[in-house]
Amino acid sequence: MKTLRLILGDQLNIKHSWFKETNDDIIYCLFEMRQETDYVQHHIQKVIGFFAAMRQFATDLKSQNHNVIYFKLNDDKNTQSLTNNLNLLIEQNDIKNFEYIFPDEYRLDKQLSDFCKLLEIKSQPFSAEHFYTKRDDLATFFKGKKQYLMENFYRDMRKKHDILMVAGQPEGGKWNYDKSNRNKWKGDVEIPNYKGFKNDISEVKKDIESAGVKTMGRFNTKTFSYPISRQQAIEQLKYFCEELLIHFGDYQDAMHTDQAYLFHSRLSFAMNLKLISPIDIVTTVMNYYRKHGEHIHISQVEGFVRQVIGWREYMRGMYWALMPEYKTKNELENHNKLPDFFWTGDTKMNCLKHTINNSLDNGYAHHIQRLMITGNYALLTQTNPDEVDDWYLGVYVDAIEWVQLANTRGMSQFADGGKIATKPYVSSGSYINKMSNYCGNCHYNKSKKIEDDACPFNSLYWNFLDDKRDQLGNNFRMGMMYSLLDKMSKDDLNKIKEKALHIIEHQDEY
Repeated sequence: MKTLRLILGDQLNIKHSWFKETNDDIIYCLFEMRQETDYVQHHIQKVIGFFAAMRQFATDLKSQNHNVIYFKLNDDKNTQSLTNNLNLLIEQNDIKNFEYIFPDEYRLDKQLSDFCKLLEIKSQPFSAEHFYTKRDDLATFFKGKKQYLMENFYRDMRKKHDILMVAGQPEGGKWNYDKSNRNKWKGDVEIPNYKGFKNDISEVKKDIESAGVKTMGRFNTKTFSYPISRQQAIEQLKYFCEELLIHFGDYQDAMHTDQAYLFHSRLSFAMNLKLISPIDIVTTVMNYYRKHGEHIHISQVEGFVRQVIGWREYMRGMYWALMPEYKTKNELENHNKLPDFFWTGDTKMNCLKHTINNSLDNGYAHHIQRLMITGNYALLTQTNPDEVDDWYLGVYVDAIEWVQLANTRGMSQFADGGKIATKPYVSSGSYINKMSNYCGNCHYNKSKKIEDDACPFNSLYWNFLDDKRDQLGNNFRMGMMYSLLDKMSKDDLNKIKEKALHIIEHQDEY
């Protein structure tokens, strides 16, 4: 009775219970497919990273004596379709059982669920054995509640898993040290060179290019620097604990023209491919903190733990609670296009220039760059959330829809009307100046609103508030800003709106 087991590109968990024992009657399959490279335009480094990690994973499985069938992108047998490839292997290998791990994307979950309904052989899905929570835990937790507050979920997770807890109370006396995580990095605290790997991906890159896959972004080296195996992910985690954790919380939200990564771990790619689990990561960080706590303030650790057991698990839960309708939400009725400079980085706005070029060069930007620079700008220019989703899903190496969609459409673009965020994350140039050095050498003046050299974020901000008054005017967290808007003279507001409209209509000139 032969069994075929499917492993998707973001299911590279070598510690999964599937792999504890070898069995000659079990065949594992992995596919590189145009189905996955083409449903959105991806960053070249993202496609390279996924395929390099998948090939390494197949090699690791074979070294443990598992039977593996691997279709490379240009293999003659590869139909480029997940279900067609599965049907081919089922027929060729006389398969009697088909098994798969629950996908984390709604699109693939539905594809495989529909596929199994048509199969004449037995089929069974399995847990990913990766997350702290199950798919529907968050929906159950918030059942009957009007608002899905992440902080409530996060506190419950801390208690449930006994993380940073003492006798049922938060260690240090506070649940959240977010106010300690907003320091501006001024170059006075040394940042170690980031941990990078020299993964030879020349063959993968050649295969992608010869297949004619259309990608975005840049790849300027011969090696891929993110972890592509569990061993490398563990090395990256060790480096984070020893070199970066001590100041992670302090500069978690900071941005700087000379630093692409600051004190961030760069583990999200490995974690989202399941090379390493959030439980591995939090356990390791907590163990390191227990041994070296006299040198590391709790705010550094809590800030990191909150991202992993709070925000990441929360976003996954929200995704499964709200899909598939969530993908179509556009509560603010925004319909403009993203400007061309999102694909080139060619803009005079220094904050956007650095954030976008960092994204194009590295397939990376940290959460504040994504939220308060590119996301803020897209929302202020009232961009169609479909366009914003596609760009974010494509440009970042760690972007998989379950984590990207809720962050982008909900947190960043407020297109869900407040399901995830209690207010839109929009700001004028003052916030950007507060958290970065971007404004110092900018072509535009952060303090001006309507002059030729005025920071575009300033007029766009007030114009956005005025345009969206019907949807946001009664938001309790926006009251102060609407009070200031109401005090503005009609003549001044008209000039601001005229300036903002010009920016929106001529974005690629700014």
